[in-house]
Amino acid sequence: MPHTASRHLAEGPRVGIRHYTYADGAEFIARVRESEDLHRPWLFPPATTEAYTAYAGRLIEDPTKAGFLVCEKDGGADGVPGTGAIAGFVNINNIVHGGFLCGALGYGAFAHAAGRGLMREALGLVVGYAFGPMRLHRLEINAQPGNTASLALARSCGFRREGFSPKMIYIDGEWRDHERWAITAETRASG
Repeated sequence: MPHTASRHLAEGPRVGIRHYTYADGAEFIARVRESEDLHRPWLFPPATTEAYTAYAGRLIEDPTKAGFLVCEKDGGADGVPGTGAIAGFVNINNIVHGGFLCGALGYGAFAHAAGRGLMREALGLVVGYAFGPMRLHRLEINAQPGNTASLALARSCGFRREGFSPKMIYIDGEWRDHERWAITAETRASG
């Protein structure tokens, strides 16, 4: 079923963002499978129906998470106008309210969309949505030092490097070093 712009929470010139649904499983899994070479060793999104259902369920039901699918407005890699093909995803994890009002971002492009600037546009939309309707104050990105594409995306969207954390996150059977990047509502507004 095509995804229409009316379901988007926010839109830019080329992409819209919307929440995950369980019905997105088949397309998401197909995109993950065709993007394995792009994602490894940085990212391991769900590649089976069961894994997608559990993953999407956490993003749909857990109030400490918010998941956004990045959908092309003018069609997908197949060139069919208006298909709303899923180009990637941006998730806000570990959302904390109260005095913190923050969350940690995770994201990934799919192979057909990589290198086209769609994720930069989408990350900007998610940041705007997080600081707008979600009323968060701070967003963080933790990226492995060798993941130059992820670091470039963070930098291009106005995130500032705050530090380096050795052995910070357990990925693919090993504790991995990460650079910490962040943006606040005030720094985004002044940038």
